[in-house]
Amino acid sequence: MSITENKNGKNGIDTKSISLAQSASYNKLKQNNSDWAAKRVQEDPEFFTKLAQGQSPEVLWIGCSDSRVPANEVTGTKPGEVFVHRNIANVCVHSDMNMLSVLDYAVNVLKVKHVIVAGHYGCGGVAAALTSKQFGIIDNWLRHIKDVYRLHANELDRITDEKAKVNRLVELNVTEQVYNLCKTSIIQNAWMNRTDLEVHGWVIDLSSGLIKDLGVSASNPHNLGYVYEFDNETVAAH
Repeated sequence: MSITENKNGKNGIDTKSISLAQSASYNKLKQNNSDWAAKRVQEDPEFFTKLAQGQSPEVLWIGCSDSRVPANEVTGTKPGEVFVHRNIANVCVHSDMNMLSVLDYAVNVLKVKHVIVAGHYGCGGVAAALTSKQFGIIDNWLRHIKDVYRLHANELDRITDEKAKVNRLVELNVTEQVYNLCKTSIIQNAWMNRTDLEVHGWVIDLSSGLIKDLGVSASNPHNLGYVYEFDNETVAAH
């Protein structure tokens, strides 16, 4: 019996069963990996040889961390075809160096042609942002979604059905994050030199698996408002 079992067994906890369940769930992941790799090689003996040579995705997917919305599954794409960044409620914040680093690499090194912000109906992060409850450190992240609510409060406050309100805020949140991406210097500088880069907003319907294109695609900065649009000259800040 392990030290953990000795300690917890006194409290009537069946630590042996818990340990066995933990091992089983962990080992299943490793077995699934072996099965997946074997299947890929059976289908294409050169699959991993080609995969190891590099990636050339045309899409950057910025999605929610929710386990039900994996980018490759939703889009029916293969490894190497979609570059992925995920966080709670697919938020794109101009001060988030993680997201900006992914965006910069995808746009300027990988030369992706499409950046997709992908939300999903029934998003727990969006639903949490609609409440006054405290959830911990995540409250500081959810504040960005509350800011979206504030911008659209007149519309959202008229929606009495809670599910419908959450889903509408999901759509509005995706739209605002598309705008946020377009306002970055990364996207705007790319647009000065390229004509093949677009930013899109999608929402995934978990009940059908289908995506809804919100029709907010952008390929230039002209609709951002003059205060956000950069010119092509860099001036040193003092």
